Amino acid sequence: MPSQRNLTFYHAVPSRSGTVHWMLQELGIPFDVKLVDIRGGEGQTPEFLALNPLGKVPAITHGDTVITEAAAICCYLADLYPEAGLAPALDDPKRGEYLRWLFFSPSTIEPAMIDRVRQYTAEDSSQNSYRDWETLVPILVDFVGKADPWLMGKNFTTVDVVFGSTIRFGCMFGILPKYPEFEAYIARIDARPAYQRAQELDAPHFAAAMAG
Repeated sequence: MPSQRNLTFYHAVPSRSGTVHWMLQELGIPFDVKLVDIRGGEGQTPEFLALNPLGKVPAITHGDTVITEAAAICCYLADLYPEAGLAPALDDPKRGEYLRWLFFSPSTIEPAMIDRVRQYTAEDSSQNSYRDWETLVPILVDFVGKADPWLMGKNFTTVDVVFGSTIRFGCMFGILPKYPEFEAYIARIDARPAYQRAQELDAPHFAAAMAG
């Protein structure tokens, strides 16, 4: 059973590990937290590099299992705790669409936002996972605009955690346009008790990081 193995969460504030922290709060499961001072070099210690050779968070250990990458961690946790209802079952016809959008954020949206910030445009859009910005953004607006109230329908899922975190980040920093569809969806995220709990727990660490 999952509870028979300790789960440790390697976290830094602010960072992508905030997505995993929100996921853990949605699950309401016990876990240990190890804060990693990435900016202070703790990600480059031999101990941490043994978990993630990139020296980055998030990472979790579950017994002898090590998982990195926010979307992969969230996917793993949702399947580990099916009673939480955050993922379709393996034999559910909705599983394919769920996986598609779950991994759309790190593989498609994030590269597009990075290129947007850097003002980089490929000469051949076929080189990009996202084709081009003008194609991607209407797809995001359409998908988020159809949320009812969540991206996969009536039930909140891991897609909302991962995809929602990316949309929220993009709008917060002015990378994505603040369309009404995005704003309404973000407001629903902000109202979730688990999201609020993660933010409250991270607030002192965020303040310390900004002061440093």
